[in-house]
Amino acid sequence: MKILVILPNWLGDAVMATPAIELLASTYHDISFTFVGSYVSIEALKHHPRCEKAVVDNTKKSSSRFLATYKLAKELGVFHMAVSFRNNIYSSLLLRFTRTVICLARRSWHSQMLLSHTPKIKTNQHLVKQYCQIAMINAENKNYTVPPLKLYIKPFQFAKQTLGINAGATYGSAKRWYPERFAEVASYFKDKYDIIIFGGPNEIAMAHEIEENLKRVGVKNFKNLAGKTNIETLCANIAGCSLFITNDSGPMHVAAAYQVPTVAIFGPTRYKETSQWMNKKSKIVRHELECSPCMKRECPLKHHDCMKGITAFEVITAIKELKL
Repeated sequence: MKILVILPNWLGDAVMATPAIELLASTYHDISFTFVGSYVSIEALKHHPRCEKAVVDNTKKSSSRFLATYKLAKELGVFHMAVSFRNNIYSSLLLRFTRTVICLARRSWHSQMLLSHTPKIKTNQHLVKQYCQIAMINAENKNYTVPPLKLYIKPFQFAKQTLGINAGATYGSAKRWYPERFAEVASYFKDKYDIIIFGGPNEIAMAHEIEENLKRVGVKNFKNLAGKTNIETLCANIAGCSLFITNDSGPMHVAAAYQVPTVAIFGPTRYKETSQWMNKKSKIVRHELECSPCMKRECPLKHHDCMKGITAFEVITAIKELKL
């Protein structure tokens, strides 16, 4: 059975879609997947053993996205079933243009017009559950158990116990805790763990600030990998960590996929919808404020109290509560 899957664009959302993909793989017979998505999501999920083809969707860069979407659909061909975990008109058009009869997507004005199965999904539940409800709407068995997150990139094996620090969050500055406080937490655990600083190409300055703070207090057993990893090596290195400290971000979900003990710092986002899914050793540090969750990329009130009020001591205490 050939299934087309339109992946979410963001790394974290793509990882949160993996339980739905695993359900599809276990529900239907002789599955082969074609994944279509952003470069980031494709690089993370293309290693699935049932992935026959992985295509980066570059239609957004075209002068006519409508025409580019049509051409991509014709290149992909017809499938037994198609599922979109994205909710925009071009994703609906892509499924429709493939001429696949059974097409599944979240209900919207465009999906209702163009696709065959468009369930109304409640958004006040974890995103993992939302994706699974989309994927399983046409399945006979509605009493399924939602599985854990799953990535197929082999973990890196570190010589010593390693603490991963992820101070970035691609979504926006409002989700980011402060570099000096990450450094304070890492310094506290320097005798137990080697330290790795993670970050994307746009987070090099932030990682450098953590590095400088560590040097200032005499910490030497650290490595700064910000801007030096691709998606595959990022996932492999996170998977090899013994402990991970992070903002609400894609790397947080990567850590959850590998059951890496994690303390996640939440501010403006809905933690009940995007927290680590089924990570047995995980803690959330957050403050309940009247203005949160605001879901804004930058603090609209200019005070950032949801993050500013969280101390290094609170994060250190949460790590100790994991009893590693």
